[in-house]
Amino acid sequence: MEGKIVSFRRGRRTVYNTQMIVEVKESNSSEKARSFIGKKVIWTSPGKNKKEIAGEIKTTHGNKGLLRVHFERGMPGQSVNSKVSIS
Repeated sequence: MEGKIVSFRRGRRTVYNTQMIVEVKESNSSEKARSFIGKKVIWTSPGKNKKEIAGEIKTTHGNKGLLRVHFERGMPGQSVNSKVSIS
């Protein structure tokens, strides 16, 4: 299953670089998004050297079915609007 990174988790002045907001086509409500909690997420970097950063879905974000993913390392800015694999 695939998802799309929408944004960093952020506040007014703070950006949490290890937490990302992910959108999945299969979840369009908060109830459907709860079924994804606990699943693993992998982001693969573009280019020759394919680096993988793994994370886990921790909770939902809002009422539209978005998910909050906590990654093991800080995510680069080029990861926004890229795809992740969910297993």
